[in-house]
Amino acid sequence: MLQSYDWSLVIMFLLLMVIGWINIYASIHSSEPSSIISWSARSGKQFVWILTAIGIAALILFVLPPRLWEGGAIPFYAGVVFLLVAVIFLGIEVKGSRSWFEFGPIRFQPAEISKITTSLMLAFIMSRANFRVTKFHDFIKVALVIGLPMLIIVAESETGSALVYVGFIFMLYREGLSGWFLGVIGMSILLFILTLTASPYTAVLVLLAILVILNALHGRFWKSILIGGIPVLLLAFIPVVRRMISPESAPGIPYFRYVVGGLSAVAIPFLLVRAYKMKSRFLTMSVIGFIAGVMLILSADIIFNDVLQDHQRKRIEVLLGMKEDPSGVGYNVNQSMIAIGSGGLLGKGYLNGTQTTYGFVPEQTTDFIFCTVGEEWGFLGSATVILLYFLMIWRIIIDAEHSRESFTRIYGYCVASCLFMHLFINIGMTIGLMPVIGIPLPMMSYGGSSLWAFTAMIFIFVALDHEERKYF
Repeated sequence: MLQSYDWSLVIMFLLLMVIGWINIYASIHSSEPSSIISWSARSGKQFVWILTAIGIAALILFVLPPRLWEGGAIPFYAGVVFLLVAVIFLGIEVKGSRSWFEFGPIRFQPAEISKITTSLMLAFIMSRANFRVTKFHDFIKVALVIGLPMLIIVAESETGSALVYVGFIFMLYREGLSGWFLGVIGMSILLFILTLTASPYTAVLVLLAILVILNALHGRFWKSILIGGIPVLLLAFIPVVRRMISPESAPGIPYFRYVVGGLSAVAIPFLLVRAYKMKSRFLTMSVIGFIAGVMLILSADIIFNDVLQDHQRKRIEVLLGMKEDPSGVGYNVNQSMIAIGSGGLLGKGYLNGTQTTYGFVPEQTTDFIFCTVGEEWGFLGSATVILLYFLMIWRIIIDAEHSRESFTRIYGYCVASCLFMHLFINIGMTIGLMPVIGIPLPMMSYGGSSLWAFTAMIFIFVALDHEERKYF
């Protein structure tokens, strides 16, 4: 029966663990001169985590029954939600986040395990007979399963881990959710960024322009462009005219509210009546989208200043170019990009990285482990690591698609989504495309909590896949 396991997944998992381990040693060998397996060094501790991770994988594959995961989805989910709440009151604070339990030398983060239990719970609910994600009550169930741990993690001030949950939208899309949801998420991010970097008025204009274009593509193109496009252009010139009349004035929030409020009071009732007469569901949804977009724009300042923590705000400001701070919160990213860029095509060679050797990049064994790969192994080494991740994700998707059991398929897509989000966010952080939000690189970053969680997540899928393969 051993041949019915997907050994390609196992091999890629082991390769990424080993690559991470030797690069952790490269990150600390100058400041902690010792053997790569010395317990006093991080590389030695990581070696122990690797051995225990292999033990966890063997336990899942050869000891625990595969059907345990479907049958235990509800109690596992409930138990981890309890731990997520408990850690807020009983956990220790690490870098402004109260999300860790500490037991002597061992720290444990429930947020890492919650990705597994949430994936199992989603697979359990969505694999039931007659479930359709397009049904409102079924969609609400899914939203609650995802939203509950996500909101608790945000309450722990662990915003980065909560962001990974957005990746479940890819699984939902595979299971029949409309692609418009992906568009809504992208639009929300765009409006949020425009509100912060430009102005709320600019964000509203962009929202209106996109809605006009969508309606034009959906119906009569030129008529929609004329009816909707001309007002948008006129609105775009209002700030210019206002500054010509009163040069000392500038469009602030009150001005923005007056213009948008007046526009909404006139246009929304008119468009709703027109949508009713035309029996146009698309136009109705556009009006609802405009209202929701304006509400997001008005709340962007509250989210940015009151929900995000100070260090998160500063990192986003540096990322979006709102502030220049190469020696402050932007230092990590700046040094990381220098390290990766200095590696060139082939890299400086193992243990020869100057940025690494002299400790210029903070958190280089954890969040910024990828910059060690970039500096010492170069573009080819970095591309090889990324290729390994994408091959692993692709293999999981292929196995999931070949599954006869919807539980296995849905869980597989959840695993692939979580891996992709971690990969995208972490590498995005190291090259300055994403804010620094403390997301580890799966199987490569230092730490037992993350490694164990990803080991369990991946090998639960390998075990479920094996259960089906052995009957082929």
